[in-house]
Amino acid sequence: MNTVIHPPVIEIEKLWTRFGDHVVHQDLDLSVNQGEILALIGGSGSGKTTLLRQVIGLETPASGSVRVFGQDVGHANSEQMQALRHRWGMLFQHGALFSALTVFDNVALPMRELRSLPEDLIRDAVLQKLHMVGLSPANAQKMPADLSGGMVKRVSLARAIALEPELLFLDEPTAGLDPHLSDSFVELIQSLHQAMRLTVVMVTHDLDTIFALATQIAVLADRRVVVKDTPDKVVTFAHPFIEQYFLGDRGRRALAGMRATGGGSSST
Repeated sequence: MNTVIHPPVIEIEKLWTRFGDHVVHQDLDLSVNQGEILALIGGSGSGKTTLLRQVIGLETPASGSVRVFGQDVGHANSEQMQALRHRWGMLFQHGALFSALTVFDNVALPMRELRSLPEDLIRDAVLQKLHMVGLSPANAQKMPADLSGGMVKRVSLARAIALEPELLFLDEPTAGLDPHLSDSFVELIQSLHQAMRLTVVMVTHDLDTIFALATQIAVLADRRVVVKDTPDKVVTFAHPFIEQYFLGDRGRRALAGMRATGGGSSST
């Protein structure tokens, strides 16, 4: 039986990021394969969120290339970028819901922007996506101001998967959630990863989330990705930042919890 080898979903080569004279990334290379849940970690100022924004075309690197689904993001025209945006979803750290729109209209927005779907089909799809993230139709007419922090995350996730993406970006997905809500949100992402066969890239500093979800960890340090591997292998990689990050008290507790439960996630 032949094994099908898929090209990387994301491929970053020789990327440089500069802000004036300050160099954030230097000759940075990173690839993300289909089905992975990649946690992108690094210290303050290492450029994690900047790198994420460059992948989705919101910022432009000084040099180097970023390819998503084989398309060079830096040289894509507006039609090509629109096609890419239909293949990925983005969960922003604070939800980024439109405060003047209801829950329903926030989730419906990406579908309406297609300008090709009838409203009855949009209605059914929105309610399906809300159901997938654990929200009932009764929540559809609420305003963002009326939602708890956990519900904001779920509505934002419903909007991120509105167009049935293949690739999902998460920026600090469990930030601001108490431990119980954080655990349930992690379980939700795991179930969506499996059900939708997603590739997931997340920026997070939360060790419990990393060990519960990630199949791969990429560590940003020294202006580049110093290692990308499975969690068990990354924590043994000899580097000062990794030793400080993972082998302090919090890191040891989170790592022990992962090994006790057999986590992270299994790659598809």
